[in-house]
Amino acid sequence: MVAGMNSTTKQIRSNNCRSMQVLEEKITGDMYDENRQFNYYTAQMYASLFFTKDSVCGEDNIVTGREFSTKGKTGMEKNKEQLKMLFFNPGKRISGLPFISNKTAIYEDEMADKYDMSIDIDMFKNQNCYIFTQKVKPGSKGDVVVDEMTTWFNDQTFEVVARNYSLSYRAGVYDFKVQMEVVMTKYGEYLVPSLIRYVGNWKAIFKKRERGGGTATLFDFK
Repeated sequence: MVAGMNSTTKQIRSNNCRSMQVLEEKITGDMYDENRQFNYYTAQMYASLFFTKDSVCGEDNIVTGREFSTKGKTGMEKNKEQLKMLFFNPGKRISGLPFISNKTAIYEDEMADKYDMSIDIDMFKNQNCYIFTQKVKPGSKGDVVVDEMTTWFNDQTFEVVARNYSLSYRAGVYDFKVQMEVVMTKYGEYLVPSLIRYVGNWKAIFKKRERGGGTATLFDFK
């Protein structure tokens, strides 16, 4: 490993604004440049999702019914919005992804036939769950982006308990292979993430290949 970061941070919400306090941070390697900017795109994306530089105001915590859009966004902000689409609306078409926008729409007729889909029942962290799995059929792997997606649903409320994603694609100007894991928990009436894990290997034209990962553990909700 050439660079790493282990940190504990606290998000503080007050007067409809959110700020962050760094409780502990340990850095190895060249994670930062001389201006304390991240040297790696994987770290930039992680920080943009989980870290707060200044106060962020006017947010809400409602995801249901929200239409995510990349309109008017560029660079990191556009990439963050695309990642939110993947997290909260899996199986939907994601605009702005070169060559692959339509390949994320795994429930549309054009893509659904490329998958085997199954439903099972099992336990997940002491919770009875329905397990819905979509896995690309042999011979169709080069035509899809989502290789496999497994979702655990609470068998009483149908809330998402956890979801695993495996994605990959190879084009002329970039390639990637990514695995993501999300585990949810209940805090009062809210369904919130307790763990988000990412492992990725990607290469874009004019950039060095990056192999990296990160784990965000969210706890002590108040």
